[in-house]
Amino acid sequence: MHKKATLVLENGLVFHGKSIGINGSIIGELVFNTAMTGYQEILSDPSYLNQIITFTFPQIGNTGINTEDEESYRIHASGIIIHTLTKKSSNYRSQHSLKTYLIRNNIVGISNIDTRQITRILRKLGSQKGCIFTEETESYYSAYQKIKSFSGLEHKNLTTLVSIKKDYQFSPKKNNDYNKNYTQHLNIAVYDFGIKNNILNILHQKKCISHVFPPESTAEKIINTYKKNKKKLHGIILSNGPGDPRPCINILYEIKKLLSLHIPILGICFGHQLLALANGAVIKKMKSGHHGANHPVKNVITNKVIITSQNHNFTIDINTLPKNIIITHISLFDTTIQGIELVNAPAIGFQGHPESAPGPQDAVYFFDLFIHKIHHLKKQYNDNYN
Repeated sequence: MHKKATLVLENGLVFHGKSIGINGSIIGELVFNTAMTGYQEILSDPSYLNQIITFTFPQIGNTGINTEDEESYRIHASGIIIHTLTKKSSNYRSQHSLKTYLIRNNIVGISNIDTRQITRILRKLGSQKGCIFTEETESYYSAYQKIKSFSGLEHKNLTTLVSIKKDYQFSPKKNNDYNKNYTQHLNIAVYDFGIKNNILNILHQKKCISHVFPPESTAEKIINTYKKNKKKLHGIILSNGPGDPRPCINILYEIKKLLSLHIPILGICFGHQLLALANGAVIKKMKSGHHGANHPVKNVITNKVIITSQNHNFTIDINTLPKNIIITHISLFDTTIQGIELVNAPAIGFQGHPESAPGPQDAVYFFDLFIHKIHHLKKQYNDNYN
């Protein structure tokens, strides 16, 4: 029998439903995600730290949970709001149910909620702070007091809460060819601000050997790591991550030093925003953010449109772009900046998630653009691959 659960929003609205996770109480910032599939990848995306995800698709849990689709080692979202929890999962890859997954990860969730109404509220009023609690754990008054005391996502550096503490060389779980000596491999330094596993998997598929570094890593630490191992550093990835990039002052300082080395850089989502900040642009909070796997993005140079996976609450202020940043892509939902390229350095950024997981793979070519920049420089300087 399901326990009762309650959702309270900062605007005072109250919703009653059923508990689908552990007994308890959580607070977070509500966002809505419009993806029709991939709830496991979404829940395990570190970018959702301190957020409560409202799934607009009415039926969640129908394909169960499996270990292969994890984008990180645990659920990072604070909680989950859905309309209907599927009673039985039916997929040959399923290992256990969504409810079991939520309980194992100590997540509070609520079902039997009109998620369309929640979505309309978020679209009209913007992101809302909220509290989900199961019966006998809170009262409406105590939940509302917790909401008032929750400071939200702005002006917080959350990267250290979801990233690694020690650098390592990535080795995929399912790939027997990793130890092959590629005749033409690329050495990539990856900043982990809350990275998704599929970014590293795609880099591996494209013959890149990734060395992953914590967000506190200095430019000198990265360079010296490759010098010590007598390896050439070919490129740098600035990964996705949670929260507000603006407080990451130390990280911005290191990015500026890396840019001066003229090594190709690809910024993804949070990393895209950091790249813009490091070059003098301004980042601002969005009304309700972009969260889903069906967002159209236009290449303003070629006029081609791709469908993308998105997950962000902050964006580059288009009115603050310095002259050395070129806009390459925009959102067709609200014309916010989706892609940038630097004039004075071999660096590009993409606001969406080119690794998808979940979502369409239209934007995977951003990895190819990044690798093309590496090969172009190597050819220009007649460099070898070691």
